[in-house]
Amino acid sequence: MSAPIPQPDPTIETLLKNSDRPLLSYEFFPPKSDGAMGKLQDTITGLSSTSPDFVTVTYGAGGSTQGKTFEIAENLRAQGFRPVMPHLTCVGKTRDELCDVADQIYDRGFRNIMTLRGDPPKGQETFTPADGGLSCAQELVTLLKERHPDFCLGVAGYPEGHPETRGEKEELDYLKSKLDAGGSFITTQLFLDNASFYRFRDRCEAAGINVPILPGLMPAMSIRQIQRIATMCSSTIPEQLLSKLMKAEEDVEAQVQTGILWCTEQILDLLRQGVPGVHLYILNQVRPTLSYTLAKTFLDQSTPVSGAAS
Repeated sequence: MSAPIPQPDPTIETLLKNSDRPLLSYEFFPPKSDGAMGKLQDTITGLSSTSPDFVTVTYGAGGSTQGKTFEIAENLRAQGFRPVMPHLTCVGKTRDELCDVADQIYDRGFRNIMTLRGDPPKGQETFTPADGGLSCAQELVTLLKERHPDFCLGVAGYPEGHPETRGEKEELDYLKSKLDAGGSFITTQLFLDNASFYRFRDRCEAAGINVPILPGLMPAMSIRQIQRIATMCSSTIPEQLLSKLMKAEEDVEAQVQTGILWCTEQILDLLRQGVPGVHLYILNQVRPTLSYTLAKTFLDQSTPVSGAAS
């Protein structure tokens, strides 16, 4: 007897269109060890009462943990998180293999995919497509929409620029090509200065991009952590934040509190400026979600959010 077909997830595009408030989402990643998998389960349990509107699961840096993405996505859904959006990249797979993965995602009832080219595998400096594979996210969006037209596909945006593009116009032209191919919304790379996001949003509007743009945020948990991640993501650390973290360098808890409060202020400002939602890169931890909780509590007690806008 065949297994029952899961009830399809609602699409994030539908959530964005029908919500009368900004959405909240978290990003999880597949751990590489059994011990870390246990810690992830503790995080999932700890966040089960926070009611995010959707969650995402990465595909592994360089495609290194692809096999665990489904396992975690299924676990999240079993724990009551819905919809769950797995990531999918072009790394290391032929076109036919990507079609097979897309079919598996579809057959499991997932209807949302974060669609990315992916980083080069460890030890490689440049991205090289697999033989018979795809070379960019725009090609992956096209393939997925051809395979299953009712997929809702998120695409990435880079407020401070992607390191492989030669300028703002080239980058926006490429972003628009992903949306024209079937992308439904944009989630940004992390940024620590909201001015970067507002400039990016204005450039998108001027380029005729009118889909929802979800700002991606990550609270700094330590000065070393945020320096490492900001370097990887080509994100600027504001001098004021850097100074505060350096002053607390000998106090681990003070650094955590500094990062959470900084991110809280970012969220407060973004919500007041009418963003359609907030996406948190939580690094499989519970505490980064405090930023949103603090911001929401403050807003509930003071000035109402101006309303979601795209």
